[in-house]
Amino acid sequence: MAIPREDAIDIFSYALKATRVELAMEERLRFHGDAMEIDSSRYELSSYRKCILIAFGKAAAPMALSFLRQGKKAAERFEGVIVTPEPLEAPSWRLQVFRGGHPSPNDASMRAAEEIRRTLATLTEHDLVVFLISGGGSSLVEQFLDSDASREAIAATHKALVESGAPITAINTVRKHLSAVKGGRLAAAAAPADQLTILVSDVPAGALDTLSSGPTTPDSTTVEDVYRIAEEFRLQERLPGVIARQLAERSLHETPKPGESVFSRSRWSVLLDSSSLEAAAGKRAAELGWHVVVDDTCDDWAGDRAAAYLVDRVKALRHEHSRVCLLSAGEVTVTVPSGAAGRGGRNQHFALLASELIMGEAITVLSAGSDGVDGNSPSAGGLVDGETKARAAREGYSVDKALAAFDSYSLLTLLNDTITTGPTGNNLRDLRILLAS
Repeated sequence: MAIPREDAIDIFSYALKATRVELAMEERLRFHGDAMEIDSSRYELSSYRKCILIAFGKAAAPMALSFLRQGKKAAERFEGVIVTPEPLEAPSWRLQVFRGGHPSPNDASMRAAEEIRRTLATLTEHDLVVFLISGGGSSLVEQFLDSDASREAIAATHKALVESGAPITAINTVRKHLSAVKGGRLAAAAAPADQLTILVSDVPAGALDTLSSGPTTPDSTTVEDVYRIAEEFRLQERLPGVIARQLAERSLHETPKPGESVFSRSRWSVLLDSSSLEAAAGKRAAELGWHVVVDDTCDDWAGDRAAAYLVDRVKALRHEHSRVCLLSAGEVTVTVPSGAAGRGGRNQHFALLASELIMGEAITVLSAGSDGVDGNSPSAGGLVDGETKARAAREGYSVDKALAAFDSYSLLTLLNDTITTGPTGNNLRDLRILLAS
């Protein structure tokens, strides 16, 4: 029988394969002649003057290519924009492709935003726009409302927010109120056209307005939330002057809200989310003989608190089941000190935090991102067990030292314990797998 370390890798690999965008699109999207259907929504494409396709996010390429492949001749009606973090050859002369920046916007991110806004500005009630949105879009497509904000200021703002220690929902609340393409503002730009948004979600259930900072969804947050978050996480000390000044002057503009007319012809359909990833992981774990428990309680918690909670939980479950697999999806937060030069990301950092709590125990912990990327490293995450701390000490690079330097990738690479998949073309949040026997 496979040892727990091998099982953890098997479970994660299976979950990635089972939740591929292409499979989900084939199951949910249907074209019947000139009609397009998804869930309970049906669109007669021939009834529209224009059919526009706007795709952006880490899963933009597989979403757009699958959409076009499903529709074949019908999909030839669509023109528009695709924005991805990886190189992509334009699938049609009618579609412009931009390679946006992630985790910080680049010049292409801003050119893409400009082209999307220009395209949407021409639409009328006789047109249809299909948005394909996935995680990562917050930086891949960006343009600030304040025209004085330079590309450098925009990129610095994104970097400061990500490193602030604020949970992703708080970060996106701020992004939405600074941006001309977030917080429902693309839906406002496309109105009064018919709008369908198909989403691959990397945010908590019920929080779709935080996915890629909610470009096409009504925004449930307010400018007052932004000012509160800025104070709580001392953002004015971190953000560029032009942005910090807006916060100090409380001069931000409000975003479109639920019930506003710009959303009257909008529909939304979630193709995949983190529950899809957990379900696939749980199926494989059960096949391997593990008793499966799902616990997402620690979503958006600080990494150290989440590690303590999940390790305590799996230790308790071990008294009830001889072989237990605890699954937890979502994200943990890590506050990176200014000037920290280490390599890694929240998943590898979490794994090292857990390694200190399971020393000498028959417990394996895997934490990795479904997008295949963890922070500023080339890995998706890391794997630790009860021997990790002792092995690190023998190699001369202690877990404590790596954690203090925010250099988890270097240590896990030394131990040959990184999880490396390459970019997956998907983004369903992070998955933590704890196996105890």
